[in-house]
Amino acid sequence: MFSAFNSIDYRSIRASTPAETAVKRLNGIGEVLSGLDISAIHTQDDKTRALWTLDTADKCIRMIVTEFRTAPAREQVVRKAKSLVDLIELARDEISNYRDDGRVLS
Repeated sequence: MFSAFNSIDYRSIRASTPAETAVKRLNGIGEVLSGLDISAIHTQDDKTRALWTLDTADKCIRMIVTEFRTAPAREQVVRKAKSLVDLIELARDEISNYRDDGRVLS
């Protein structure tokens, strides 16, 4: 079983507002990303997998923002999404510039 599905918040389906639903989805993406351990990257496959995970999360975040069109609360959703995208960019830069300590990524 893919462990990311364990963190799905099924209560978000019953959220009281669209903004609440969007923020809960964004929080779920953040939870999945918090499990990404950059220090555990030892091979080129690990690096590729981590970058793929970040790219997928980025696309999901952008889809949530695009689909969310409720003007009054849109700012809250966009702010949360921007925070996650900024963290993804930092992690992507760190992974892309990963310097091994004498180890060769194979």
